[in-house]
Amino acid sequence: MIIVSVCVGSSCHLKGSEELIERFNKAIEDNGIGDKVVLIGSFCSGKCIRIGVAVCIDDEVHTGVTNEVFPRFFEETILSKSRAEV
Repeated sequence: MIIVSVCVGSSCHLKGSEELIERFNKAIEDNGIGDKVVLIGSFCSGKCIRIGVAVCIDDEVHTGVTNEVFPRFFEETILSKSRAEV
């Protein structure tokens, strides 16, 4: 199981975490991997930067996730892991 935790703290909320959660939900559904991924919100991970949202995939924190980088980020971090968990 892949645990995806999107920061919804005030800073990340202002930088679009709500929209990113919607994109994660849609991408998970579109790729048929809902049985392999758990998507949750979390409060501040302490990894805030000026651009983008902090997203934790399992125990690895990724910073700077934006709508622009989302497709590549999803492919490289979640889809690749879901394929490996066959």
